[in-house]
Amino acid sequence: MKTAIVTGITGQDGSFLAELLLEKQYKVIGLVRRSSMEDKKFFNIEHLLNNKNFILENGDLTDSSSIWRLVQKYKPEEFYNLAAQSHVGASFTSPESTFEINSTGVLNCLESIRNINPQTRFYQASTSEMFGDNMNAPQSETSIFSPVSPYACGKLAAHSLVVNYRKAYGLFACSGILFNHESERRGEQFVTRKITKAAARIKLGLQKELRLGNLDAKRDWGYAKEYVEAMWLMLQRDTPDDYVIGTGKTYTISDFITCVSEIAGYNLMDYVIVDESFKRPSEVPLLQANPAKARNILKWNPKTDLKELAKIMYQYDLEKEKKYVK
Repeated sequence: MKTAIVTGITGQDGSFLAELLLEKQYKVIGLVRRSSMEDKKFFNIEHLLNNKNFILENGDLTDSSSIWRLVQKYKPEEFYNLAAQSHVGASFTSPESTFEINSTGVLNCLESIRNINPQTRFYQASTSEMFGDNMNAPQSETSIFSPVSPYACGKLAAHSLVVNYRKAYGLFACSGILFNHESERRGEQFVTRKITKAAARIKLGLQKELRLGNLDAKRDWGYAKEYVEAMWLMLQRDTPDDYVIGTGKTYTISDFITCVSEIAGYNLMDYVIVDESFKRPSEVPLLQANPAKARNILKWNPKTDLKELAKIMYQYDLEKEKKYVK
């Protein structure tokens, strides 16, 4: 039985990846920060807690000793680093902590593997936000990075570290440059989930408006449950490499609202208020993946289109919000 350490286990990607690995008969070690353990933020993984092959360990990416301890204890065949300060907007108000978590945390993981168990295969969750204001789309593994947020700068530093440790130390280290991927498990502070939740609440008479920022930003949206399979596939190859993961199709936030409106049966735009306070200091105007390399080498293809994704998320939120109707 293979053992895999997964950081960010309570998040959207971490929970879907844990399910996939358990189905493949892995022992999954999930890293959880003490604050999360105290708050019991386990709603995405509650259904896994009784699985004998699913183990939670307390730790913190920015505490190198806790990462070294885990690698020494389990000597995993695979290590998936999905933990991050992942909200782009929040990175502008907390740039120092964002950079420490998103870059120094990755350095701690790589150093522990290099010194304790260099056979461990490492996956790093990179991001399409690293392309920033580079408008040359679609964007591939060879496109120029031009980050425009503290979040993206930290992720680019981590991405570069993965390349360096692969070349300099011979580690099997990969980065998945994932474009926007959403699901019913997406945090409610992210725009797609904010939209589907608001749509459900307005439908039920629980909310009267939806405040958003830039409606014209173009994004490449896919279903997170499918994207974690690409992560796993990267670590099954004979040689390590980096891959862009996305659908190759781009839509505006207004387009996503239109999809949700069709599913909800009313025009959600009638309730949208553009609030300047939600706009970022610097915007990423266009993100569109060129996933040809993943398609050709990993044999990975997305299956869920934007309308189906919106339906999954809206119906989940509608059922969840019904309990608040008096």
